[in-house]
Amino acid sequence: MNPPLRLPKFIFGTITPIVYLFMYLPILTIAIFSFSQGRVLSLPIHGWTLDWYAKALQDEQLQIGLFNSLKVAIASCTIAATLGTLAALAIQRYQFFGKNFFRAAVILPIVLPGIVTGVAMLSFFSAIDLPLGLMTVIIGHATFGFPVVFNTVAARIARLPRSLEEAAADLGSPPWEAFWKVVFPGLRSALISATLLAFTLSFDEIVVTIFLTGQDNTLPMEIWARLRFGMTPEINATVTLILLFSVGLVLLSQWLGARSDR
Repeated sequence: MNPPLRLPKFIFGTITPIVYLFMYLPILTIAIFSFSQGRVLSLPIHGWTLDWYAKALQDEQLQIGLFNSLKVAIASCTIAATLGTLAALAIQRYQFFGKNFFRAAVILPIVLPGIVTGVAMLSFFSAIDLPLGLMTVIIGHATFGFPVVFNTVAARIARLPRSLEEAAADLGSPPWEAFWKVVFPGLRSALISATLLAFTLSFDEIVVTIFLTGQDNTLPMEIWARLRFGMTPEINATVTLILLFSVGLVLLSQWLGARSDR
């Protein structure tokens, strides 16, 4: 039996910083330029300011885009959380025809490229004469938020002992009461974690949104439209704020997920 391949520690010590630098240097560059006094994005930077953040927060179109993004994200993650939880309960607690097929098919929206999902849903909405708008965007975002919630909640339910539900039923609790008082407390942290992740994915999504949006732009769509005319400090400031918001939600989601695993 051959011994496992062992690389010298200095190779890992050299490669690891390079990989992280390659991944995060563009993000760091955007954040740095968002504090530059000049409108031209160039080095060296001749002064620092917070004016671009103030202008970005006061921009009416960006405010409208932010409000639309929040509406879409809240609605889509609510739909995903509801349907994903119900589907996870059905898969983990009941036997029915096509169960294995459904379990495999539910992850397709995550596996498929966004452009495929966008074109497919655009064709479907056109076929049923449903006008494009925030409602179609919400439906589109809910399709990839659903498997996120399903996978997380299903994994948590699988670790909950059935004996607790059976004991509640033996004591006379109806099914919904047993779920609310016995099952739900055990999966609450996992559900909140998955819902926050679905919210984050929806808030940042642009590929599917391009195909399904109408006249109302979300915040990523508004930024993308402005980028066609060049990069500006206001865009850098806006993107930095979105980054901080998204990272905060992801960290909160991971923390809640870790709590549910204890």
